[in-house]
Amino acid sequence: MEDKKSNAAPHKDESDVLALNQTIQQWEKTAEEYLNGWKRATADYQNLQKETGKAREEFSQFATEGLIRELLPLVDYFDFAFRSLPEGLEKSEWLTGIQHIYKELMQVLERHGVKIMKTAGEAFDPQFHEAIEEVEAEGESGSIAEEVQKGFLLHGKILRPARVKIIQ
Repeated sequence: MEDKKSNAAPHKDESDVLALNQTIQQWEKTAEEYLNGWKRATADYQNLQKETGKAREEFSQFATEGLIRELLPLVDYFDFAFRSLPEGLEKSEWLTGIQHIYKELMQVLERHGVKIMKTAGEAFDPQFHEAIEEVEAEGESGSIAEEVQKGFLLHGKILRPARVKIIQ
């Protein structure tokens, strides 16, 4: 009878070990699933932080866009005034003061990310330029002959296209 008991005990121990190994494997699988879920959640959170940071940065860059759009006509008025200057005012102190105001306005706009589009001698690009007239002039057909109104970029985004005359 002793032999039967000794034979039965190892068999029971083996089944217990197998059951424990299965339980351990199940727990390891569950732990791995939880770990992978945690890694995905961490990656999602990091991506959310990056996207939120980009959105905040973009918002702060373009939050002043409405105000800047309202200031652009002032630049046009200054340009028009300087082109239509009455005789005798070219060297006046009054004009020097007005030029300083214009220069300060342009510096403020520049500090806020506004840049003037280059048009002189450039090829016409409908993304950046608005053609208001075709003129006969020397130069390559389709290039800009004259700038009528300045175009502006705000942090690389078109704020207002330049209005230009192009060569036929």
